[in-house]
Amino acid sequence: MFKNVFQQITIKQKKWAALIAGSIFLIFIALGGYGYSKREVLLERAIQRAKAKLRTAYDVDLLIGSYSFKNLTTVAFNNIQLVPLNRPTIAEIQQLNVSVRLTPLLFGDVKIGQLNLERGAITFIKRDSLRNYDFLLKKKEKQATDTPQETNYAALANRMLETVFFNIPSDMEMNNFDVSYEDDSTFQKIALPHTKIESGDIRTTIILNEQEAKWEIEGHVNPDKNQLRLRLAADNKNVELPLLRRKFGLKVQFEFAEFDLQRVKRPNKKLLELAGEWQFSNLVVNHWRLSERDILIPSMRMAGLLNIGATSIEIADETVLKVKDFECHPYLQYTHGPEKRIALGLHTNKIPAQTFFDAIPQGLFESLEDIQVAGNIKYDLDFAMDIDKPDALIFTSKMDDADLKIVRWGKADVNKLNGPFEYQAYDGDQLVRTINVSPSNPNYTPLNQISREMRISVLNAEDPFFMRHNGFEEEAFRLSIATNVKEKRFKRGASTISMQLVKNVFLNRNKTVVRKVEEIILVWLMERSQQVSKNRMYEVYLNVIEWGKNIYGITEAARYYFGKRPADLTLGESIFLSSIVPRPKKGLYAFDYTGHLKPTMLRYFNIYGNILLKTGQIAADSTQANYGFYQVQLQPHLRPIGPAIQLDSLDLLLPQEEEIAIEDN
Repeated sequence: MFKNVFQQITIKQKKWAALIAGSIFLIFIALGGYGYSKREVLLERAIQRAKAKLRTAYDVDLLIGSYSFKNLTTVAFNNIQLVPLNRPTIAEIQQLNVSVRLTPLLFGDVKIGQLNLERGAITFIKRDSLRNYDFLLKKKEKQATDTPQETNYAALANRMLETVFFNIPSDMEMNNFDVSYEDDSTFQKIALPHTKIESGDIRTTIILNEQEAKWEIEGHVNPDKNQLRLRLAADNKNVELPLLRRKFGLKVQFEFAEFDLQRVKRPNKKLLELAGEWQFSNLVVNHWRLSERDILIPSMRMAGLLNIGATSIEIADETVLKVKDFECHPYLQYTHGPEKRIALGLHTNKIPAQTFFDAIPQGLFESLEDIQVAGNIKYDLDFAMDIDKPDALIFTSKMDDADLKIVRWGKADVNKLNGPFEYQAYDGDQLVRTINVSPSNPNYTPLNQISREMRISVLNAEDPFFMRHNGFEEEAFRLSIATNVKEKRFKRGASTISMQLVKNVFLNRNKTVVRKVEEIILVWLMERSQQVSKNRMYEVYLNVIEWGKNIYGITEAARYYFGKRPADLTLGESIFLSSIVPRPKKGLYAFDYTGHLKPTMLRYFNIYGNILLKTGQIAADSTQANYGFYQVQLQPHLRPIGPAIQLDSLDLLLPQEEEIAIEDN
């Protein structure tokens, strides 16, 4: 077909085409010749502009010993230094040869073709409040004439990627290049003895702190297609990221790590799509906030799509996270404006339950290690919230576990709740004492020997739906999140009695997100197995929780505050005891010196007493004296000291004669 078309073109048309092509070629030759004749002048102007901009905008001097063209496109620099004003030198290079690629240059793009560097160093120094890298963090000052610009994260990210890839040479050789950081307590140095990029293939060696560790990096880069693949591996032992342990007490170590940016696409001006994956082998993490032991993940891989919008960033829901053989689909989106919004999700296909437990990193959840289960599970979590409208948040958590069976418990065997066991009572990290939870302990009270008023009061205050839920209350989670966001602090929790029991009996004292997740998983298993009845859970709970300083269990609490047995507690006494469960050590502050409750407690009595009345748990005659508020009396020896009698007040009570007599004496 093309042959026929070509034959139809007249000789005259062919001549014109040849003439145009020749003219264009001559124009390029002319421009190239002009540029070649003026290149020294253009180079000098470019360097002076760079020096002026660095000095005026950043207070940094660019010093160059000498520079000149070696050939048509290569510039040679010697003795380059970057010196912040009144601060130590941040960068120096002994010799640098740089060439640009001609083809992109013809279309207005400046891309580095080849780079050769001999002996260079970048040194970050912080001494007290003086830093030689402050200029890198300096924000551009807004001018009075500046007009506000619309935020566009997609455009910003795209510019950053273009800058990175435009400045990656297709060929590079770098010898003896060092990067170091120094402050009053830390010195870290990374040495790159030899780095080479040849036709896009990357290879380099990294040495940390004079042979403390040696790493090998290899990969491939294609600047034209915005593709980059890197693999970091240890030469003879696992890689540990520098600085983190010394600065933050965080250990991060791995056998190898891989990163692969496979595709960069910009469908429109307000969206940038990044497709790729990363993976670790034998990832080890250790921090006291996470676990007392190393957390080991044998293999972890994440592949998918990162979407950067004009005002949002999103991990797309087609992303796959794989830990060992367990796969899930995470989703995360943060929208900055005009309304700040957070959305996240986690979804799995129906999988063997054991696959999930086998994937739990070793050292993360000690109580679940060696657990064996049978059956399949499927989980779906969806959460979305407008930061300015937290009450309208969406939260759903669904677990399909109908055929799940516990074959063997791990370290935390919930079956121990069904028989006698030793409970360790802690005050913070300090072990206070060990309590025998069994009828052989005279302070242990069976549930049917605790007054009904006491049982219903704690249930309504701590977990009204305990007898009906499966260990969790979605509405409680929603209310907790909404309240804490509105208050901008942790004000309301969402723990059920099941969660509090598991936390107190089986888990460590660390108040971390990790411990909370472990608590949730263990509660799910305990409730799903139905191996411990609700009544037994509640009985153990009432017999182990703290009610005051070194006061544990309902028997000690009833005797300590009121000198009674749990069976004899009244409605008012029960409502009071339920009120101090969240803050047991402040229980005595609720009383005045007469042994009666302070008026500030009246609101609590009316709220929870009214709930008990409306739900039919107490009769109408219980409302007398505000649900027993005025009948509550603390034991005399625990009451605070009353107000001292002032001498002036005593004088007013004396007869006149005695007053005179006292004065005469």
